[in-house]
Parts: sequence; structure tokens; C-alpha cells
Amino acid sequence: MNNRPSLSTKLQVLGVAFLLVALASIGFTLWITWRLEGGAAAVNEAGRLRMNMMRMVLAHQHETPEALAQRMLHFDESLELLRAGDPSRPLFVPWNDEARTHYALVQGAWSALKGDWQKPAPVDEVQSLERADRFVASVDMFVESIETQIARLTAALHLFQLFMVALAIGSAVAFIALSYLLVLNPVSRLQDALSRVRKGDLATRIEVDSTDEFGQLNAGFNLMTHALQSSHEDLEQKVREKTASINVQNQRLAALYAVSALAAEAGDLHTLTRGFIQEIKKVAACDAAVVRWSDETNERYMMLASDGMPEAVQDEEQCLMAGSCECGQSLDGEPAAMRVISLVPKGSHDKGLSHCLQAGFRTVVSIPVQLQQRVLGEVDLFFRTHEELSDGMRDLLTTMAHHLANSMESMRVTALEREAAVAQERSLIARELHDSIAQSLAFLKIQTHLLRDAVARKDEGARNRTMDELEIGVQECYNDVRELLIHFRTRTQDEDIEDALRSTLSKFEHQTGVATTLAMHGHGYPLAPDVQIQVLHIVQEALSNVRKHAGATRVDLLVQRHPFWRFEVLDNGCGFVLADVPPDSLHVGLGIMKERAERISARLEVRAREPGPGTSVVVQLPLAAGQLAPGKSGRAKNLVSLDSP
Repeated sequence: MNNRPSLSTKLQVLGVAFLLVALASIGFTLWITWRLEGGAAAVNEAGRLRMNMMRMVLAHQHETPEALAQRMLHFDESLELLRAGDPSRPLFVPWNDEARTHYALVQGAWSALKGDWQKPAPVDEVQSLERADRFVASVDMFVESIETQIARLTAALHLFQLFMVALAIGSAVAFIALSYLLVLNPVSRLQDALSRVRKGDLATRIEVDSTDEFGQLNAGFNLMTHALQSSHEDLEQKVREKTASINVQNQRLAALYAVSALAAEAGDLHTLTRGFIQEIKKVAACDAAVVRWSDETNERYMMLASDGMPEAVQDEEQCLMAGSCECGQSLDGEPAAMRVISLVPKGSHDKGLSHCLQAGFRTVVSIPVQLQQRVLGEVDLFFRTHEELSDGMRDLLTTMAHHLANSMESMRVTALEREAAVAQERSLIARELHDSIAQSLAFLKIQTHLLRDAVARKDEGARNRTMDELEIGVQECYNDVRELLIHFRTRTQDEDIEDALRSTLSKFEHQTGVATTLAMHGHGYPLAPDVQIQVLHIVQEALSNVRKHAGATRVDLLVQRHPFWRFEVLDNGCGFVLADVPPDSLHVGLGIMKERAERISARLEVRAREPGPGTSVVVQLPLAAGQLAPGKSGRAKNLVSLDSP
């Protein structure tokens, strides 16, 4: 097989052979044709000899010797032409023995006739004609010999043409066969193999039975399919491994999502830990799981939730002291970390293993629940077989424990915020009661003592005045109580504060009979609900001061939305001189408004206008960027600025 020529060599040899045969056939055909053309020209020239012979006979009888000599010279030239031939015409005699013999006879007859004509004695015409006839007969025999040669050449040409036809047919058949064997069949085998590969049969191979180009191509195809098969098998293995890894990652993400959703939905610590213990048990595929809470000193670990633990073990390990068993983080100062504990008894005095060993557990995984290096508790996973955790599982369990720590801390912070809010609201109520109703009750207590003294003295005038004061004080206290109830019940349900302001002004106008107006200017972002509540309380407190002290007949509420929120309560009452107000009286009305403004980082301004009646209370909220808008340059002379710090 190694000595076989290549396909290129085969094709080149075949092409050269076809070229040589074609050139040989063309050359042979041209040579035969050339010979036929030369013979035909020789026949024509010999025919002219017969015609010229008859002219020579007549010239001998009637023309001058000079003319006869000229004609004889031309006749000699014609004979010489037949002997030598003329390749340029072409003209030549297809010589053979017969042709040469007849040519010699023609030449001999001409020489005899020429000798007779050159004699000075006259020649008998009859004898001259007979010699001429014999010359013509010899020329005819010469022409016949030439025509015989031409006929043979023509027959040979016909036979060669028939041979070439047969050769062309055989060559075509041979070319088709060789093409099929050398090209078409290998190409067909290669196409069939490619079709099987396209259908997924990567085990397809082609037999290599030659060393030519197709053999090399088949060998390359086999190498390619082998590489594809190996790559495909490797790829399938990698895809299976990646799919398994993705499934594991999806399960872990699902577990993290479940823990996050549980943290968002759980309303208390018990629900949170019960849901968490179920999720982590499902992820770790453990036989039991426990969540323990630790105190501030990490000395005691209380069991918050468990799943899969025997009741006897739960009763025994409801509260564990740090260091009493393998559960619980160590107190030697080392940072808390996940531990995988193998429960293998080594003696009769093993510490902290009896409960777990009696329950059939062989491995415990201790996961600290910590937040910012502070241990909040611990999650313990129990296995009845000896287990080793992968790095990915360790990271997942640590992350889940971190989520639990965040959720527990969030619940603690939420509870503290709720307690702080309740305490703050109670402080506010106490302050409101102290600054309003408590003072009214103290005034009533004083009036009660005055009434008792007047009754004891039997002073009817003092008694009646005191009773009138008591009636006025009771009415004042009743009004304060109603106002406090209105304050505490005020809530904003919409984003726009305009409806709440209109409702507040309507109630004020209904209670006092004082005309009110509301003017809203500009467009701005809506206020947060907690900010709306404080603004409403400030407005209500300003209206309460108008009712108590101003004696006004009209109140205007001016609201500006852009570029910042600004609220101004303007009345046409008697007004007051700020310098005449004792400092300790500010906490009654103005102090309450100041505290509410501080809660929302707002600016509170009380403007007592002089000269002229009226008071203006302005609440200005900070800009979106947290900066206060600059105040106007021409403020009133009597101005108290109660800015938040």
C-alpha cells in the first residue's frame, strides 16, 4: 500500500497519456492528409504532362524550333517537379517501387521522343503520334500507381479514424471507471460518513486503504471524529457535572430565599426559629436540628426550637452551660467558628456525649449564630452517621446562620423601637396633660379651697365669684380634653395634607365661630405621614392659642409647597409683646410646638406684629437636600426664632 502512487500522480499520468495519444492521432492524421494532398497534386501535374504532350506534338509540326525548345524545357521542369516534389504546395509523389518503375518508363519515353524531335531530319507524324500515345500510356500507368498509393493512404486514414473512435469510446469508459474508483467512490464514502456524523454518530470511521490524497483525507476525518467524540464525551461529562452543580446551587439559593422570606414574614422569634430549623434540616439532610439562644455573657444556651430530637434529650438539654458538653461555643477567647464533632466514645467518663450517643447520633455540627463578632446563639445539627461537610455546604450553613442572626437582631431592634415609640408617645401624652389639663385642675383645686373658705366665712359674694371661676375652669378643662382627643385621633390617610388641614380648620371654625381660610400655593413632593402628623399638631396648637388668647375674628392658613414646605397661621387678634412673656410660660404652648418642630428638623417662627394686632406662627420644613431656605431680610421687630439644633 505504501508503494502505490498518489491520486495526483495518477491523474497526471492519465492526463499525459491522453495528451500524447491526442497529439499522436492529430499528427498522424495531419501526416496522412499531407500525403494525400501531395499525391493529389502529383496526379494533377502528371495529368498536365499528358496535355502538354499533345501540345508538344502539335508544336513540333507547326511551330518554330525555338518555340518547341521552350516547350520542351517546360516539359523537363514538370518531370523534375514530379521527381523532386514541392513541399510548399504541397506536391510530391508517394513513391514506391511501382511508382518509381513507371516514372522511369515515363522519363525514358520522354527522352526517346525528345531525341527524335531534336534531330534535323523530319519525323514521321504517324510515328510521332504513336510515341506520344505510348508516352501518355506510361503517364497513365504512373498516375494509376500514384492513385493506388492515395487509395491505400485513404484506407489507412479511415482505419485510423475508426481506431480513434474506438479509442475515444474506450478512453471515456476508462475515464468514467477511473473517476468512480479514484474520485467518486471516495467522495461518496466521505459524504456518507459526514451524513452519519451530522446525525450524531461520532463513532463513524472510514477505512484508509490508500496513501493518496483521499487516504490522507480519510485519515484526517478519522482523527477529527475521534477528537469530536472525545470532546463530546468530555463535554457531556462537564455538562452533567455543571448541571449537578447548578442544581445544588439552586437548592442552596432556594434555601437562602426561604430563610429570607421567613425572616420577612415571621412575626415572633418562635415562628422564626421553627421555620429556620425546618429549612436548615432540609438543606443539611440531618436527622435532628436545634437552635439555641445565648445570653449576653455566652455562659448559658437556651433551646429555642428543635426538630427530630428525642423528648428526653430535649428535657436534658433545655438549658446548657457553656463548656458542659460539646454544644455551645468555648469561653477560652477564641473566635466562634463552625465545628464538626465526631461522637466516638473513648471511655466511661466522656463529657457531654451520653445524651447524643444514647439517641444514636454520631456527628454534631455546631454553627455559631453571630453578628459583628457577637455570638447570639448556636445552631446544632445531629447526624446518625459520620459526616464530613464540603466547603460549599459549610459556606451555605454559615450564611443561613448569618441570616438568622440578622433576623433576630432585626426583631430585637424592632421591639426596642416599638418600646421607644410607646415611651415617647406616653411622654408626649404626659407632657400634654401636664401642660394643659394638670394646670387647669390645679387652678380648680385652688378655687375649691377659696370656695370652702368663702362658705366657712359665709361670704356669698366671694362664694358666687369662686363658683363662677370654677364653672369657667371646668369649661376650660373640658375644652382642653376635647382638644387633646382631637390631637390624638388626627391621622392622615392621603399623601396630600390639604384635606387634613381643611378638616382641622372646619372643626376649629365650628367650635369657636372664628372665620378661617386656607390658601395653597405651588406644587411639591408630598410629605411623609409622620411629618404630616407633626405639622398638623403644630397647626392645631397654634389654633388652640388663638382660641385661648388672641380673641381673633379671622384666621388665615397660608401653605407654600415649592421650593420648600412652609405653613403660616395668621390671625387678626390682639397679639402680644414677646418681651412681656415670661420664659417659663413658653413650655405651655410655644414649647410644645418647638418640640414637635425639632422632631421633623423644621424651623418654627412666632411673629408678634407691632404696631397693630395679630400674630403669625410659621413652620418651615427643610429643603430636599436638608438645608433650610434663607429667611427674608425684612423681618418684624418682635421675632422669636425657635430653630431646631
